[in-house]
Amino acid sequence: MAWDLGLAQMLRDDLAELDITEQKMFGGLAFLWNGHMVCGVHKGGALFRVGKDHSAKAQSIQGVGPMMFTGRPMKSMVECSAEACADDQRRGQLMTMAMATVRALPPKA
Repeated sequence: MAWDLGLAQMLRDDLAELDITEQKMFGGLAFLWNGHMVCGVHKGGALFRVGKDHSAKAQSIQGVGPMMFTGRPMKSMVECSAEACADDQRRGQLMTMAMATVRALPPKA
């Protein structure tokens, strides 16, 4: 498996009270709410959909940087190292930003 099962379980636990679906994506595992990706795991860490408005704040957290896809940064996504994600406070900050971003989106049909 290309991603850390323990990290996937941490994210799953963080989202346990929500109706979350899981989908293989980006060579990893994505967690979706109302059809929108909230976060996911991949080789080396996690990614969070924090939105453009929260991107700079998210990247100021130690261990967090821009999500690169095909050599370009994805403006609404950030990557978090596995070590940073193991810290409940840092992961919690990112999850709060990600859920605020996704809650602002209309449900997908």
